[in-house]
Amino acid sequence: MRHNLLTDAAVKSKNKAPGYYLDGRGLYLQIAPKGGRSWLLRYTMAGKTREMGLGSIFDVGLARARELAQQQRELVAQGVDPIAHRDKLRVERSVAEVQAAQASVTFEACAREYHKAHVDNWKNARHGDQWINTLSTYVFPVCGKLPVGAVGKAEIQKALLPIWKKKAETASRVFQRIRTVINYGAAKDYCLGLDQEFWEQLKLALGANDRARKVEHHPSCPHAEAGALLATVKAGTATPMVKLAFEFIVLTGARSGEARGAQWSEFDALLSSWTVPGERMKAGRNHRVPLSRRAHEILLEARELQGLDATKPGEGLVFPNPAGKPYSDMVFTQLMRRMELPYTMHGFRASFRTWGMEETQYPDEMLEFALAHVVGDQTVRAYARSDMVERRKQLMEDWAAYVVHQMNPAADS
Repeated sequence: MRHNLLTDAAVKSKNKAPGYYLDGRGLYLQIAPKGGRSWLLRYTMAGKTREMGLGSIFDVGLARARELAQQQRELVAQGVDPIAHRDKLRVERSVAEVQAAQASVTFEACAREYHKAHVDNWKNARHGDQWINTLSTYVFPVCGKLPVGAVGKAEIQKALLPIWKKKAETASRVFQRIRTVINYGAAKDYCLGLDQEFWEQLKLALGANDRARKVEHHPSCPHAEAGALLATVKAGTATPMVKLAFEFIVLTGARSGEARGAQWSEFDALLSSWTVPGERMKAGRNHRVPLSRRAHEILLEARELQGLDATKPGEGLVFPNPAGKPYSDMVFTQLMRRMELPYTMHGFRASFRTWGMEETQYPDEMLEFALAHVVGDQTVRAYARSDMVERRKQLMEDWAAYVVHQMNPAADS
């Protein structure tokens, strides 16, 4: 069979017309209609003729084209299809390159990628910053530079042991965040996933951190004394706006920050319902608060103090300080300190909850929803949100009546 028919000069000649020019043994110089020049090998496999490109003449010279052609002929002689073999090598090389790239993803890079990818899932910017900052403080210095797949029990223990007992709550959160990063890495194929047994063994190695026993409980006023306390506040020297805000917090069972930051736009036109937007809620979702008659009266008094037109919706804060900004929680804490009381504003939520449990027949789920606590699965929560709003209105009315009666026992409750 004729071979080596072409020369370098012939290959590079610009006088050749488009077509196929045989070098020998199935190797051709292919000239395209637009002038492109490349190498082509024709071979027969299982009775079928196939054509395999070997590259452009600008990348592969004549001598190299002949070497490549011979390599493919040897594969054919072994019963291996050169095209299938080349495709297999490409896949394997691609997989190897991907695996190498993934193995280079560090724990810190994986954590920051997760943090960025879930930017819309944080309750607020502060929560998102706190999430990554705890890892930056306690974990990245230990294993941030390691591939995420190389982070094991020893590395996690080294990061957590210094704070496991001293900062139990923080340590427990960091533990969950480490787990989230590794799970995310597994989902992105940066590493292998770790099963539940791994995490259980890790907890066993870390030991108990007494998180449950160290939960801080806010000192709460006994519910039977809440009204008398409010009466003392009203008779005291605090400003009228502070007194109104204090009473509103107690009567609604709201967190202090939710009431201190309340905007007139969050209330319906009749001032009978208050919807706290999700971005201001601990659970990150809207919370609707049915208002008692006394809570309604407090809002009217707050409008009057601000000199607002009672016929218009109103704008801005409901309970602003003299500078037009929200009051600090410390204002209310100091107020109680002057009265030599050990309570906190947050503790009044416990007062409400204990009253509901000890003095009423309202179901626990309703009391929990009134406090904006997460109860049950998504189906239960969806049902309760739609079904309990009107029923909770009576709950809040009963709580207000209970407290107001204590403030003035002689009056008709």
